[in-house]
Amino acid sequence: MYYLGLDIGSSSIKAALVDSKTGKSIGVVNEPKEEMQMLAVKKGWAEQDPDAWWQHVCKAINKLKELYNISKTQIQGIGISYQMHGLVLTDKDGKSLRHAIIWCDSRAVEIGRNAFKEIGAEKCTAHLLNSPANFTASKLRWVKENEPELYEKINKFMLPGDYIAYKFSGQINTTISGLSEGILWDFKNDRIADVLLNHYGIDKSLIPDIVDTFSVQSVVDEKGEKQSGIARGTPILYRAGDQPNNALSLNVFNPGEVAATGGTSGVVYAVTEHLSGKESTRVNNFAHVNYAKTNPRIGKLLNINGAGIQYRWLLNNLAVASYEEMNHLASEVAVGSEGVCMLPFGNGAERMLNNQDIGSRLLNIHLNVHHKAHICRAALEGIAFSFVYGIEILKNDGSELEVLRVGNDNLFRSEIFATTIATLISQEIEIYNTTGAIGAARAAGLHTWGFEKFGANIMANDHVMTLRPLKDKAPYLKAYNHWKKELELIINQ
Repeated sequence: MYYLGLDIGSSSIKAALVDSKTGKSIGVVNEPKEEMQMLAVKKGWAEQDPDAWWQHVCKAINKLKELYNISKTQIQGIGISYQMHGLVLTDKDGKSLRHAIIWCDSRAVEIGRNAFKEIGAEKCTAHLLNSPANFTASKLRWVKENEPELYEKINKFMLPGDYIAYKFSGQINTTISGLSEGILWDFKNDRIADVLLNHYGIDKSLIPDIVDTFSVQSVVDEKGEKQSGIARGTPILYRAGDQPNNALSLNVFNPGEVAATGGTSGVVYAVTEHLSGKESTRVNNFAHVNYAKTNPRIGKLLNINGAGIQYRWLLNNLAVASYEEMNHLASEVAVGSEGVCMLPFGNGAERMLNNQDIGSRLLNIHLNVHHKAHICRAALEGIAFSFVYGIEILKNDGSELEVLRVGNDNLFRSEIFATTIATLISQEIEIYNTTGAIGAARAAGLHTWGFEKFGANIMANDHVMTLRPLKDKAPYLKAYNHWKKELELIINQ
C-alpha cells in the first residue's frame, strides 16, 4: 500500500509514491517534460491556467501507476504541496473564472505597500506578523479594483493546493497555514484577518471552510476518480505551501530547527514559537504546518532571489563546461578569493535588503592577479555569505538555530558552499536526499505514524551526510566581514 504526494510547482507537477509502512520512496515523476509556461500579459505579471495544473496532475498519477504497476485502490491517501501565494477564483459552479495569479506576479505590490502604511506597521505586525505586501489578499484586492465585473461572480477564492484538492473531491476548503501565507490570518485573535479584509473591502464569505492541515480534509469523488485514476473515497490527508512543506520534508517542526534550500533562489526557513514581526519587512511569518494557538509554531521565511541563478549565469558565460569544473577551479583558490568579492543580488529586488535591487556585483578584480578560478570561488562564497547574512536577520527576529537541515540540491552539493555556511554559523548541516512531493506523500501518513516515526523514517531513508564546521573559523570570518562591508556600503549609500 502507498501514499501519494503531489507538488504543484509553477514549472512542473511532481508526483511521488511512498510505502505506507516504511515511508520509503518508491518513485517520483514530473509532468510535463517541458516547463509549464507562464502568461505575462504585462511586465511583472505572471499567470497560469489552474486547469492545466490538474491535467498534469492526472497525467503524473497515471504515469506513476504504469511505471510501478500500482492500482488505484493501493493508494491509501493523498498529500498536496503547492506553490505559495497564488490566487484561484471560482464561480458558484466551481469553474475557474480567470487564470491564476501566481507567486511571482508583482501587480499588487503597491496595493500591499499602501495597506501597510494605512493600517499601520504596528497593527500589521501585531495581528498579521507581516506586511500585506504582494500576497494573495492584495492580489484579490487588485481583482476587485481592476476586474469588478469578474469579482462579482466570485463564489470562493482558493490557493493552488486548495484548487487541486477541490478537483479531486468537489469540496472547497483551506487551512490556517494556507490562509496565513495569503496574509489572511489574525494571529493575535486566532481567526480570519478581518483587519485586512475590512480594509480591502473583501467579503469573508469568499474564504473557504477551514480544515486541519493533518486530517481527512475531503475524499475523492466520482468525478475525481474518473479524471485522476484515484479510487473514489481515497482521503486527502494533508496540504501545505511549498516552503512549509519543504521544512516538513526535512523533519523541521520545532523551535531551533531550520530548513534551507539552495536552488535558483535560496530560502532559509526557521521555526519559532514567538509571535514576533520585528523584521516583518524583510522576513515573512507564516503558520507552520503544526501551528496551533495553544502550541504556536511560526515559520519565518527568508528568501534570497540571487542564489543558484548567479552560479548558473557564470556557467553560461565563463569558459567552463560544467558546475563540477567550476567547483574544481574554486577549490584551487584560498578562502576569501584573494580579495575578490561577489554580491549575488542580480535577480530583482531583495526583500531581505528591504526590497532594494542592487544588482549582482563583482568587486576588487586585479587584472594581473585574478582569473576565473577566483570568480568561481567568489561566487560560491558570495552566495554562502548571503545565506549567513539572512540567518543573522532571522536571529535578530528571535529565531534560534540548533539544527540546520538541507536538501541535497544544487548549491549544497558544493563542499565550498556548504562548508562556508557551516563554519560561519558554527553549526552542523544535515543533508537529506528528498523532495517536496516525497514529503507530501509521507505527510499523508503522519496521522498514523506520529511525528516521532515520521522523523525516524526521514533519517532512515534520506540522510546523506552531516557536514561539520571547520575548527579554524578565522579566514572565513575575515572574508565574510569583508563581503558584508562591501554590501553595506552599497545598501546604505
